Amino acid sequence: MDNVLSYLTFNTRQFHEMSMRSRVLLSQAPLSITTALLAAGSIFFHPIVWTSAAFQWGMVLSGVILVLCAVLPWDRLPYGLFLLIPVLDFVPIALMRFGSGTEVLGIGLMAVFPVLWLSASGLYPRLCLALSLIGPFAMIWAPLFATDAGVSVSDLTQSALTPTIIFGIAVTIRVMTASMMDQQKAMEEKDHALQQLLQRSAQRERLLNATVNTVDVGLLAIDADGHDILFNRRQREVHRIGLPEGIDDAPERDLLLFRPDGVTPIPAEERPAHRAVAGETFSDYLIRIGKGEDQRVLSASARVMLDEGGNREGAVVAFNDVTELVNALNAKEEFVAMVSHELRTPLTVIVGYLEMMLDDEPPKEIVTGLNVIGRNVTRLRRLVDDLLTAASGPPEVSPVSADLADIARESVDAITARGKEAGVDIVDEVPAGTIARCDPARIGQVLDNLLSNAVKYSPAGGTVTVRAQKMPGSVVCEVEDQGMGMSPEDSGEVFSKFFRTSTVRQAAIPGVGLGLAIVRSIVEEHGGRIHCRSELGSGTTFTFELPDNPHTTESDARVSASEVHP
Repeated sequence: MDNVLSYLTFNTRQFHEMSMRSRVLLSQAPLSITTALLAAGSIFFHPIVWTSAAFQWGMVLSGVILVLCAVLPWDRLPYGLFLLIPVLDFVPIALMRFGSGTEVLGIGLMAVFPVLWLSASGLYPRLCLALSLIGPFAMIWAPLFATDAGVSVSDLTQSALTPTIIFGIAVTIRVMTASMMDQQKAMEEKDHALQQLLQRSAQRERLLNATVNTVDVGLLAIDADGHDILFNRRQREVHRIGLPEGIDDAPERDLLLFRPDGVTPIPAEERPAHRAVAGETFSDYLIRIGKGEDQRVLSASARVMLDEGGNREGAVVAFNDVTELVNALNAKEEFVAMVSHELRTPLTVIVGYLEMMLDDEPPKEIVTGLNVIGRNVTRLRRLVDDLLTAASGPPEVSPVSADLADIARESVDAITARGKEAGVDIVDEVPAGTIARCDPARIGQVLDNLLSNAVKYSPAGGTVTVRAQKMPGSVVCEVEDQGMGMSPEDSGEVFSKFFRTSTVRQAAIPGVGLGLAIVRSIVEEHGGRIHCRSELGSGTTFTFELPDNPHTTESDARVSASEVHP
């Protein structure tokens, strides 16, 4: 039934696309063709019927009605007026039936054609059904009353079967038409909704294309099989930079991609798109693309796309050009290193002459001034050493088995005098025999920096505590103070180079913000990690962890991390 309705709906659409005159003519055509065939048959097979005046008038009226269908401007007339045609059709059918008498049977069934027209029009359903009942009965009974012969009940009921059957057909057609019209309406609503959905989808696609082509970041979307789905304008430019000479296009595995040193090629399995297809999620993966002066530094990030069922269906990779930023950072490092080297020479000279003057046992009032100069020179030398350390990159470490208690004791002894001057107690709670695999000099440098900061930022009467304990597979050490503390935002940035908290700047405490960056670098070179826990006004605790075997952890892992998260 649904297939039939779909077929009828499809053909109804085609029918309603015609002009009104064509539709009226097409609706009248079945009856006109049948009438023409009936006329031809009567001439050849029933000449006596053709001589009947009623039959001839029926033929003439049928032709007149057909001419009216062809000449009247139905498009300009009120819609629905065409229903007069099937109503008029009952007249020639009645005349032809009456004129044929008993010579030609079944002419009354031709009333099916106007009844079909009325019932299938969909207009005025109750009126059309009434006409579909009245018309066939009138077609049969009217000739009976037009003659002089008496009309009996038997005459009225003798031919009642044909109008009844025709009316049943009318009811069936009306039901099917109503169902078809409902189906058509539903399909039109679906089509309208689909058109709106397509329009919104096209609008979103245009918005997406405009957005991804506006941003100055290369965007690449790939499906689960690694095929490109989306390439924005910026990514096409980046892709061209990485093409080998003489090649117009190439897959990622053939592009000129290098590690951050700009020389070492990146293996195919470590390239951004390949890793994204494998399901990896990463950020700030530094790579270099291209060669020579055109080489650019890119920071790649990738996120996996999941379908409604949570299954991986692809990934999006973003390439941000950070060449200028990297060049600026390199220039800054070179400048810091150059200035630090230039400062070290005059400082060495000053220290030498200062020591010579103190060896000559100058007057007491001069010694006081020279000691002030000496303290400031020492501070300046420490600052220069920090600058050189920060500019020289990751420090070299030579891990050996060492007792962390001895390292901590040396650092505490070195800072105790300064703590007394500031009114801060230094407490050493590192138990003897806390063996760690580390570079004693470098870890001593870590503790010196942490203890120095703790004393610097602690109020008089405060306490600084250093403690350590052996854990499975590692040694954990922490330095705790009761100083001014930091906000959560500041504690998250405290290991960045040249970072100083707003509280420290307001308190005018001297420093350049390099000590903790150096501390982190040393700890990470040991394969360890360090973090800060602080609360504003309640002190700060720095905790670092050293693994038992630094050669197999982050010391090597950092090299790998420079490839994944440089």
